[in-house]
Amino acid sequence: MDEFDVDQADNKEYVLNMIKKDGKLLDFASARLQDDEEVVMEAVKQNPISLEFASKRLKNNEKIVMESVSRVGWTACYASEKLRANREIMLSGLKIDGQILYYASKEIRDDKEAVLSAVTNKGLILKYASNRLRQDKEIVLAAIKQDKRAYLFLSKELKQDEDIKKLIS
Repeated sequence: MDEFDVDQADNKEYVLNMIKKDGKLLDFASARLQDDEEVVMEAVKQNPISLEFASKRLKNNEKIVMESVSRVGWTACYASEKLRANREIMLSGLKIDGQILYYASKEIRDDKEAVLSAVTNKGLILKYASNRLRQDKEIVLAAIKQDKRAYLFLSKELKQDEDIKKLIS
């Protein structure tokens, strides 16, 4: 890989050329270019992790955040609070990385489809589901099928459920 010339950090053509090779080089771009939609989208397309280096404004851009989160779910941690409450964006990430339920809004943590997607690929994330959904047998069964340790987060009543006991034994 070529070394990034910091003297060119505000040169859009140069930065675009560099981030097409390595999106994380967005870290070295000027603040102006970290706030440029075209530059940031190119960086995120090349490497979704580069969302970390986008401006605060662009971490609130639905298209850019969706491009990142739908490919590398955990990058939701870089998204604005508003977009961590965006059902479509969060579902796209939860389907590939249940762990991001941790970053999700209160509303997403109480959304059955979102939580079911999360626990299906990361059972222990049941811990971050709403109290209501931690009592939902379908969600609990999916979580335990994925990771028996999810049992630790069940209510006394669900721990006595025969179907759940069968999965644990």
